[in-house]
Amino acid sequence: MQKGDSFKLMRNGKPYFIKGAAGYEYYDRLSAYGGNSVRVWHTDNAQQVLDSAQKHGLTVTLGLWMAREREGFNYYDKDLVAAQREELKKVVLKYKDHPALLMWGIGNELYAEGSNVKVWDAVNGIAAMIHEVDPDHPTTTTVMNVPHKVVNLIVKRAPALDILSVNSFGAMHNLPQELTKTDWKGPYIISEFGARGYWESYYTWWMAPIEQTSSEKAEFARQRYEQSVLADTNRCLGSYVFMWGNKQETTPTWFSLINEQGEETALVQEMRQLWGDSTLRNKAPYIAYLKLNNKFAFDQIYLKPDKTFEGAAFAFDPDQDSLQVQWEVLPEAEQLDGNADKQAKPKPVSEVLVNQEGVKVWLRTPKQEGAYRLYIYLRDGQNNLTTANIPFYVTNQPLK
Repeated sequence: MQKGDSFKLMRNGKPYFIKGAAGYEYYDRLSAYGGNSVRVWHTDNAQQVLDSAQKHGLTVTLGLWMAREREGFNYYDKDLVAAQREELKKVVLKYKDHPALLMWGIGNELYAEGSNVKVWDAVNGIAAMIHEVDPDHPTTTTVMNVPHKVVNLIVKRAPALDILSVNSFGAMHNLPQELTKTDWKGPYIISEFGARGYWESYYTWWMAPIEQTSSEKAEFARQRYEQSVLADTNRCLGSYVFMWGNKQETTPTWFSLINEQGEETALVQEMRQLWGDSTLRNKAPYIAYLKLNNKFAFDQIYLKPDKTFEGAAFAFDPDQDSLQVQWEVLPEAEQLDGNADKQAKPKPVSEVLVNQEGVKVWLRTPKQEGAYRLYIYLRDGQNNLTTANIPFYVTNQPLK
């Protein structure tokens, strides 16, 4: 619904502001913590996602996966484009009447490593098809941050889109202002946000991105939520925090708000508060920093192989819970095809932890030269988890 320059998303005749998370699990917690919507990227298990969301009182932005140029799809091929549209039409017809459906997400960052503007013609064709067979649910597509030229192309070539979705992490602080510099004058959703992305982080000399601690991520994401989602009540229809669950992407902890054991990081607590859950709750441990060989990550930590070095963290628990401390060393994750989406979690390096004493650890560096990270996991016994890691490089070569 539009009133002047202001927009509201309507559901069952009432304004609906998205308090959402992107992911495929823990929908019961999302609902209990004040969230109301989930975003997924494809329809592989759409029935299960929609049914689970409905069970927990949530809605779904359902992603219609479109092939990308970087995956070999040719948007100059009219027959191929038409076939993709027809396949997606079957999906739309199958799920359009599900009560949990909120809107359709057409593709995800389709221009990534591609340059064919006809991709937006294809998006427009799918959006128009959806309006024809399902006039009850709006359409959107996703960009990363606010690339002015790309957004202007979308305005020009995909007028059938109702909403613009923006994945934004570090650059989210001025997102509303950046959008005003484009031709997009409609409503938007922040479809992914959270920790600073590895692509926008500081790097070591061997090109290992330096990850924020989970304590830093919570404050970082909260500030950006306040600077954009809460600051632009006229055009922003809500947001989806990333990622509700766990995912190996550069590291196993970078975007994982809830780990494989179901333990929650501080950003989950921040989102509960931002979504309006005022329940008093036990807080996650706080970690201020992690050092290795008395150096921070920014100091470029090069270590000799098969030598012992000390690691130490400064951490405390706000509720004075006793902390359980776990240390781990992982080799740097490989990106076999240049795509972090398809990573597997590296196996921990065995027999390198010589001794542990609270938030101190002594590690004997691997004999194999290369890039590694030292991880610390802090648990308070209340299902709260705090994480940090520090990259280091093992080499026999003298530094120049």
